[in-house]
Amino acid sequence: MILMKSRPFKQVDVFTATAYFGNPLAVVIDGQDLDDATMQRFAQWTNLSETTFLLPPTDPAADYRVRIFTPGGELPFAGHPTIGSCHAWLQAGGKPKAAGRVVQQCGAGLVPLRRDGERLAFAAPPLKRSAPSPALLAKVAGALGLKAQQIVAAQMLQNGPAWLGLLLENADAVLQLRPDHRLLKELGVEVGVAGVPSADDSSQLISRSNREARAFGTRSATVAAIDTDGPTIDLEVRAFAAAVGVDEDPVTGSFNAGLAEWLIADGHMPERYLAAQGQCLGRAGRVYIERDSDGKIWVGGDAVTCVDGHVSL
Repeated sequence: MILMKSRPFKQVDVFTATAYFGNPLAVVIDGQDLDDATMQRFAQWTNLSETTFLLPPTDPAADYRVRIFTPGGELPFAGHPTIGSCHAWLQAGGKPKAAGRVVQQCGAGLVPLRRDGERLAFAAPPLKRSAPSPALLAKVAGALGLKAQQIVAAQMLQNGPAWLGLLLENADAVLQLRPDHRLLKELGVEVGVAGVPSADDSSQLISRSNREARAFGTRSATVAAIDTDGPTIDLEVRAFAAAVGVDEDPVTGSFNAGLAEWLIADGHMPERYLAAQGQCLGRAGRVYIERDSDGKIWVGGDAVTCVDGHVSL
């Protein structure tokens, strides 16, 4: 007989100020004395893109430690679990060592977060980037249904997770993708795509709303309202991770972090911009990007607690 105990638990929606329109995260507030197999099994059971377990830090500079699991395995770092775990830790009574600043310890090391009112932002971890091989790029383009001329630029981005990042000719090309997830899984690569909206934003919103209405029915009305009433979107993003058991991720902090470092450094995007992700899944994720005066990239977003209680583990 397996002995279980009741542990504080939250399910948090990340990169949204409107519940159920971001990327959900399961957070076990007390992950002490759980072994790897139990953590992995619970992550498979929640069936979310990520599940996290909070632990006391082993580094004296950190406020808490987190372990991050997908249904397919453990990650050293991920973005929406960083913001969601910090939100849950603070809401559960966590007290940071320094006012206005939280330091998370994870497999990738120490990740600082800053607080801007209710919004949290993490400092993008160190990025390694390189050009993808022409053979891999051609295979991924085929799996996405892309023609070579639709790809403006491509980079391999590694900041814990490894992503093949593609900048496409425009946002509509991003939204119209219908990937072959089976092929992407066989290739074993996580792929993120991005595109800048056209100047005629009103027509883009109309076409997007029509697509969503066909796919998601009445739910798309709220997504369209968030699009229309919120600030202007500067970049449209999608992320495909069949290689780790998630066909399409609603909102992806790690990819947006690496993407921002790449696109800003190479002059494709300004030092501050707002990315949207999740529209094709009926979500309305918002990722706030800023490069500060020291050159550090900050990746920000809101978080909302949707489930608050206990879980037996």
